[in-house]
Amino acid sequence: MNAVGALSYPLLVTSGALVVVAAWVPFADLDQLSALAVVAVAILVFTAYQLGLALGVLPTGLVAAGAVRGKRVRQQHRLVSRSWLEITSGDRMVWQPVFYAPALSTLTPTDLELTGTAITSGDERFYPSGRVRTTEPPGKLVDNPSRPADPPVFGIGRRLLLDTQSAVGAPVMGLLWVYVVHDGIGGFVGATTVAAATFTWLSAIRGSDPS
Repeated sequence: MNAVGALSYPLLVTSGALVVVAAWVPFADLDQLSALAVVAVAILVFTAYQLGLALGVLPTGLVAAGAVRGKRVRQQHRLVSRSWLEITSGDRMVWQPVFYAPALSTLTPTDLELTGTAITSGDERFYPSGRVRTTEPPGKLVDNPSRPADPPVFGIGRRLLLDTQSAVGAPVMGLLWVYVVHDGIGGFVGATTVAAATFTWLSAIRGSDPS
């Protein structure tokens, strides 16, 4: 799978979050403008960092090279759902988070090829969505079926629905903003909307798994 296919959804959500931030600019006072600028910069910087990891510009921490054994596991931790590659090289095991691709859902234990930060299996390339872990990720880890099947297809609507679960705390952020800055109902609505978009973006850009 090419990078455009694997990264198109998180980049689409990133664009949506920036649009939400920009939509409030005409109605913002100086304090609100400063807060919106901070949020926009944070989104851009962390997105650039994640893209750097995915495309091999930044190191993820993988040190093995060549052929290794690996399998995909799905992590469910609180409201977080991510895909990980459990990679074994000799007596060493690490966990690498990757951006979701349909091929991951049917990936049985297989040989992976590591070249720098590139992870491939046959014609498929998997893109890191974070740094490698040397300890098992927290939460429940679900193994793939042992036999291959047809890859599922998840539309943008389903993926957004799952990622917006992370926005459950957005009203709390809105209330906190009103308490600190003494804004009215408009400030609450704006802060809640921006927080919801930011939480949804954070879930997507960290490699959420809709399977």
